Amino acid sequence: MTRSNYNIYKPDHGVPIKAWTKGVSIGPEAEQQLKNVAQMPFIHSHVAAMPDVHWGIGATVGSVIPTFKAIIPAAVGVDIGCGMMAVQTNLGASDLPENLKEIRANIEQAVPHGRTHHGGRGDRGAWHQIPNLQAEVWQDLKPGLDVLTDKYPQLLRKHTNHVNHLGTLGTGNHFIEVCLDETDQVWFMLHSGSRGIGNRIGTYFIELAKQDMRRWMINVPDINLAYFPEGSDHFADYVKAVEWAQTFARTNRELMMKAVVGAVQKAKGIPPFKADIQAVNCHHNYVARENHFGKNVLVTRKGALRARLGDMGIIPGSMGTKSYIVRGLGNKDSFQSCSHGAGRAMSRTEAKRRFSVEDHIRATRGVECRKDKDVIDETPGAYKDIDAVMEAQKDLVEIAHTLRQIVCVKG
Repeated sequence: MTRSNYNIYKPDHGVPIKAWTKGVSIGPEAEQQLKNVAQMPFIHSHVAAMPDVHWGIGATVGSVIPTFKAIIPAAVGVDIGCGMMAVQTNLGASDLPENLKEIRANIEQAVPHGRTHHGGRGDRGAWHQIPNLQAEVWQDLKPGLDVLTDKYPQLLRKHTNHVNHLGTLGTGNHFIEVCLDETDQVWFMLHSGSRGIGNRIGTYFIELAKQDMRRWMINVPDINLAYFPEGSDHFADYVKAVEWAQTFARTNRELMMKAVVGAVQKAKGIPPFKADIQAVNCHHNYVARENHFGKNVLVTRKGALRARLGDMGIIPGSMGTKSYIVRGLGNKDSFQSCSHGAGRAMSRTEAKRRFSVEDHIRATRGVECRKDKDVIDETPGAYKDIDAVMEAQKDLVEIAHTLRQIVCVKG
């Protein structure tokens, strides 16, 4: 195995921080958040920071947090189970039309994206009915949610969506792409999570954890690091809720991918094709029970992938840069993890201030995608250099495929 390539920080209080950040910046706010997490009393061994690490709510995005008999809801976050899915097809670049607008339009019509959902009207006025497949799949998911909402009816407040959001993309940095690999084979790739219901679960339990800290008069470095000790009132319910939301998120991606394949099949001139040559579906915002350094712990990956030896994963760049299909190297020091993407180099507000539509058009030249002011916060310059990120974690993963996008649908 390649020798570990991390920097090690030893805060005045708490466990060490091992950071795979050689050649990439952390930023003072993110560094302080790592130190805050490191001093929590239940952290096992150390905290691991991935090369895409940047400021988040309570804990940094791009961190791996092993906890013993406790869990921090804000470290898991509100987009529970957010992750990536990619499938390799037997289509080649020569099978695609020169103009890709129809493929993009078909995907946008097939998958509700932006501030819309099935059973709702989208930004462009299209009405999306709940497909029969979504309704059928929901029947398998619904009992698990019913158990939760019987005890916590607040999870189903008036504006919470669940079946309506199943098979939909959402907003922000969620996307669907058509890509070509190093041999010009066509891949479909997408990024999304548990949508409105996951957000509601995360938000609700984060607030319960904060209430517990106040009631028990426990001081934490940041109130967003409020936690549930194992055996406390909400610990087991939260773990069940997270597991349910993670299942919802994985299913959501599978349903969208089916819709994407169908959308491309309908494009004029596309020959019949297979879209199951290779498939990867992985979370990068989640918690799992694992054993590390001789102890059974809860591992929270907040913007990080599991990268056990042989695990396949997806590390996207940005709207105008490369993405990677990777294979895990099982590095123990990283808790067998790697980055979940390039990582933001600046806030969305700063990106909108710094970049113009013209800058974005230049940065996404050759990609069939939106090129308007409403996606400036997702322009490639708002992200870290994906090549530097990959170099910093060469002891965590090996590259199986290098993808370049030719179509990008943003939420």
